[in-house]
Amino acid sequence: MSKSLGEFEQLLMFAVLDLSADAYGVAVRRRIEDRTGREISPGAVYTAMDRLEKKGFVCSRIDDGVPTRGGRRKKFYTLSPEGARALAESYETLARMSEGLLERLAEAGQKEAVT
Repeated sequence: MSKSLGEFEQLLMFAVLDLSADAYGVAVRRRIEDRTGREISPGAVYTAMDRLEKKGFVCSRIDDGVPTRGGRRKKFYTLSPEGARALAESYETLARMSEGLLERLAEAGQKEAVT
């Protein structure tokens, strides 16, 4: 299985990092939606989180159910050290690649396509 990170996986991992001890599926989804404006299906979150766990980038634990949730249990996620390294490397690679290009990107976005 590939150890590279896709955009959505990066968003999930940043959300897990941001939420710290409160990183469970619904909270992760909401954090991404709040910070990006991107609507995400719950199924996409859990499928990708399972994939990240298989890659060794996140770890999960299931808490004990509590009466306020009708006894339902939650699955919480944390970044593994390997996941933190992979996310940092992915971010640094993108930063290096985009260095000095944001102005050109803005200009390119303002040009009309020539057909």
